Amino acid sequence: MKAIKGSSREEFKILSPCGILGYGYPEESFEAGLADKPDAIVVDAGSTDAGPHKLGAGVAIVSRYACRKDMLPMVRGALNNKIPLIIGSAGGSGAKVHVEWTMEILEDILRSEGLSAKVAVIWADIPHEAVNKAIKSGDVQPMSPNVPELTPKALSETHSIVAQMGIEPIIEALDSGADIIICGRAYDPAPFAAVGIRAGFDPALCFHLGKILECGALCADPSTAKDCIMGVLKPDSFEVYPTNPARRCDPVSVAAHTFYEKDHPYLLHGPGIVLDLSGCEFTECGERGVAVRGSRLSETPKYRIKLEGARRVGWRSFVVAGIRDPIMIDRLPHAEEELKEAAACYFAGTGDFKINFYNYGINGVLGDSEPNLTNGTAKPYEVCVLMEVISSLSQQRASDVCAYLRKPDALRVPRKKGHGGERGSSLRSFGRGFRAGFRVFRLSYHEDGGRERVFPH
Repeated sequence: MKAIKGSSREEFKILSPCGILGYGYPEESFEAGLADKPDAIVVDAGSTDAGPHKLGAGVAIVSRYACRKDMLPMVRGALNNKIPLIIGSAGGSGAKVHVEWTMEILEDILRSEGLSAKVAVIWADIPHEAVNKAIKSGDVQPMSPNVPELTPKALSETHSIVAQMGIEPIIEALDSGADIIICGRAYDPAPFAAVGIRAGFDPALCFHLGKILECGALCADPSTAKDCIMGVLKPDSFEVYPTNPARRCDPVSVAAHTFYEKDHPYLLHGPGIVLDLSGCEFTECGERGVAVRGSRLSETPKYRIKLEGARRVGWRSFVVAGIRDPIMIDRLPHAEEELKEAAACYFAGTGDFKINFYNYGINGVLGDSEPNLTNGTAKPYEVCVLMEVISSLSQQRASDVCAYLRKPDALRVPRKKGHGGERGSSLRSFGRGFRAGFRVFRLSYHEDGGRERVFPH
């Protein structure tokens, strides 16, 4: 991949306000960034860190209030300074419902502020028919050996299929003169890389810089995704520095972030590209910045995009309880198994359901892999128990079972003197909702020059 044109510019600045739109950032940091005269404002809005629920349920990662609060200064800053604003993976998962949610907020801002802008929307939803055709032609591959084969039956159970777009449709939107670009699901570095490549800078440097900028100031010290970072592209290198004077970047912090969220120490795969970071050099630049050189990039023989889909695996309800009784804590695994058996007997013949216990303070995070377990349990003085019910039948069945679990005497210590409960319920009402599972595959796309058309706008 080559730059679109050789750049006669000495540098190109990209301001990343935060790691995810809606996470928040200091107003002073953003204003300092604008004072450094960036050429573009780019922010990532998506993540799969929390699993498939947001894609499957069609809900955003952050609240509407948080998204609007973050977006307002960005819109003002972009339009007042006549620079593009690009939002990647709108709404968190980048499906149609998430993009429309983001557009509603943008339209409200433009209307209330009396502003006008040329807005481009790039959709990332992939029709089932297109995926089914690719399955039949052998152009769909699992992302890893532990991912089951995507069959037509599995596809019929999957909804909200999106694909991670690369730079091509974003560059086309920029070429159309868009002031603001709302992207559906995007490869995280792509919106950042697109503006730099379009300006004529080395694609390898642009993608590497995008890999760092998409997390906000996570590459700085102190590290956070809730602050601004500036990226400066140059002919043979790029520089990153935090716009907040209370933070600084150093070679270790930036190099460490280069290894972040990758399945290989120095190779990073993206739509149609492989980024090779094995020869990179990280050097101090000024008091708070770091310069990076040596990034290399090659194109893949086939242009592949990552598909993400979610399917409903059931309905979920949960309740949280606190336990401080030392005898109950010692007996907790046994008491939980007995409660599972009692619930199975009580609801026999009423539909399939599964009960999960997460004992925070013992092994709620690592489960059976917890290294500090002794005789099946750790020795905390109090435990938070999250009791989760997943039903394949209905939300009502999950809620019914959860109500059974939250009774004060549900968890009991056998042969204990006294009749009081051994736990306290910290929630009188319990959570409920859609339970989703991920399906992740690679799709080969063969149509020459048609990469933009996969993602209409």
